Amino acid sequence: MSSVVASAQPPLHFLPQRFSYPVWWIVARLLPLYIRYGLGLKHVAGINVETLARYYEQFQQGQVRLLIAFRHPCTDDPLVMGYLMWHLLPQTARRLGIRLQPPTNGYFLYDRGIPLWAGEQIGWLFSRLGGISIMRGKLDSQALRSARELLLEGRFPLAAAPEGATNEHNELVAPLEPGVAQLGFWCLEDLAKAGRSLPVVILPVGIQYTLSQPSWERMAILMAQLENRLGCPTNSQSTQPEDLYRRLLNLAMHLLDRLETFYATSYRQDFPELPPFDSPNAELAARIQRLLNSALVVAESYFGLKPSEDFVSRCRRIEQAAWERMFRGDLDQLSSVERCLANWLAEEANVRLRHMRLAERFTSITGSYIREKFTINRFADVALILWRTFDWLEGKSPNVNRLVGLRQVRVSVGEPLNLDTYWPLYRRDRQGARQAVKEVTDQIRQQFEALIVPTDAY
Repeated sequence: MSSVVASAQPPLHFLPQRFSYPVWWIVARLLPLYIRYGLGLKHVAGINVETLARYYEQFQQGQVRLLIAFRHPCTDDPLVMGYLMWHLLPQTARRLGIRLQPPTNGYFLYDRGIPLWAGEQIGWLFSRLGGISIMRGKLDSQALRSARELLLEGRFPLAAAPEGATNEHNELVAPLEPGVAQLGFWCLEDLAKAGRSLPVVILPVGIQYTLSQPSWERMAILMAQLENRLGCPTNSQSTQPEDLYRRLLNLAMHLLDRLETFYATSYRQDFPELPPFDSPNAELAARIQRLLNSALVVAESYFGLKPSEDFVSRCRRIEQAAWERMFRGDLDQLSSVERCLANWLAEEANVRLRHMRLAERFTSITGSYIREKFTINRFADVALILWRTFDWLEGKSPNVNRLVGLRQVRVSVGEPLNLDTYWPLYRRDRQGARQAVKEVTDQIRQQFEALIVPTDAY
């Protein structure tokens, strides 16, 4: 996105769903080939898809309203969800003798910023597949109204990712936003207003990628490439996991050195000496958190924003402030000189937004993710985060699908959450409503964590 918006643009308009059966049919037929050869996914394993098939049957028979909450570890997830809905679901239904009316699809919410960096054609395609764009940095009433209408009356279930954004960690769930639970309770409210009595069910879906043929030799090659890109190559030829881990830790420290120097000299950010730590991992975690705060402060100071305690809300406020300068509704009223000045503001807002994007790329790194359970899959997760970060800093489109070899993905359907159980608490008062939303969100998180299958050590 940041490389696309170089001048003031008209306001971003809402992209509603415009489901098209011909577009869906073509994409659904091509998807297995793209999954295999485009994404490098050797196998897509569906776990407990029977539960989804039974609830989808009830949904089509008008017995339930269905909301699907899926994990979002990486940008390939929407395609994996498409494979689940368009291929694994009908296959499982046929095996169980369940007759589902085609197409088996789902409406889905996606970030309005995606078409800015992925291309307008992606927005067109998402709409034809049932996508609803939503602005993350503000209360997008139009998107929420559309989602509520579809959840109440739509032809398909509604799918959304409560993590909000990718965290690139297959065995670590990011903080969940309460929007999915809130949508479910709004649906119950809308059903009550319409005089209808139907259960509203949230069905969690876990997504987890693993290496198809794990290879420490391949990790050693990847490490050498990362070290060369950062300018800190080593002569080590070892493929031993502990040696590679020390190199990865050293690489992360070198990157932090570069970034801290950049922010200290260019933006006068203060990086005082830290106290001694028990381990390099603890030092890494502390330095990352300090860097993230400095990056956000640089953006917030320009936009005149006061930092809050919540990292996600800080990012969303920065994003919205930047978009207000980049996408304006008054361009037709500006003189040519004023238009040039508006372009200046848009360009600088675009640059300041990059500081927030940089912080987002490191927010999920804990410093202990690999060490707490040393596996090659966790090592690959962190190494690929660094690779994507280098690509982003260099203005390249990330291409990581073949760096670590073929992968496989496990799509696991969890246990349904019937919101009728929480409805009395939600209706009690405002405090009860907040508590009900929190409890459901916590239940979704617990299900996500339970659906993660620990990978073998080494």
